[in-house]
Amino acid sequence: MFPIGDDDSEVTSVPIVTYALIAANVLFFLVELNAGDEFVQNWAFIPSHFSQSPATEWPTIFTAMFMHGGWMHLFGNMLYLYIFGDNVEDNFGHVKYLVFYLVAGIAATFAQYVFNEGSSIPNVGASGAIAGVLGAYILMFPQSRVDVFVVRQVISMPAIVVIGFWIVLQLFSGVGSIANTGADVGGVAYMAHVGGFAAGFVIALLFGRRSGPSASA
Repeated sequence: MFPIGDDDSEVTSVPIVTYALIAANVLFFLVELNAGDEFVQNWAFIPSHFSQSPATEWPTIFTAMFMHGGWMHLFGNMLYLYIFGDNVEDNFGHVKYLVFYLVAGIAATFAQYVFNEGSSIPNVGASGAIAGVLGAYILMFPQSRVDVFVVRQVISMPAIVVIGFWIVLQLFSGVGSIANTGADVGGVAYMAHVGGFAAGFVIALLFGRRSGPSASA
């Protein structure tokens, strides 16, 4: 299921933070492409480097959120942020939403770090923070309709089904990646997704406004 849009009919504010985050991610990725591997080594979150020197490596917790492994990685993340971020931002308000996004990203990074603290593989991407956005969305707008592309056709489905399927997939994949304890290999940071989603859900539960059962996003 590939989401392509949702119902924004009740969004009452311009999602300036979501747009700014998308712009920052694209700009940072272009800098990353131009600067090459040395830039990635310096600014990606590398668990083993952080373990050795957290005092000097802590900025990478933030910079890694704006780096990506390729064009498709960037496009997929920005698509999800564009579709779901405006609804969550409208619910939280601009400033609180920005803080929420960064906190979810930090939680995601450390969820992955707990299981891979000795890894020398650079961790990059906004996926963990965006997983936090999904965690908030599924709580705030469970009945909102999401348009998804499925086998050559577009189908409108409840958000709780679309995002619920996504997080179940992350959980199963994360368990599988943990089982592969002997390999220091690259790939998808599933536990970052799970950690970010959990953080987003909890923050929304504590500080967000719940949407009515018949309300749209």
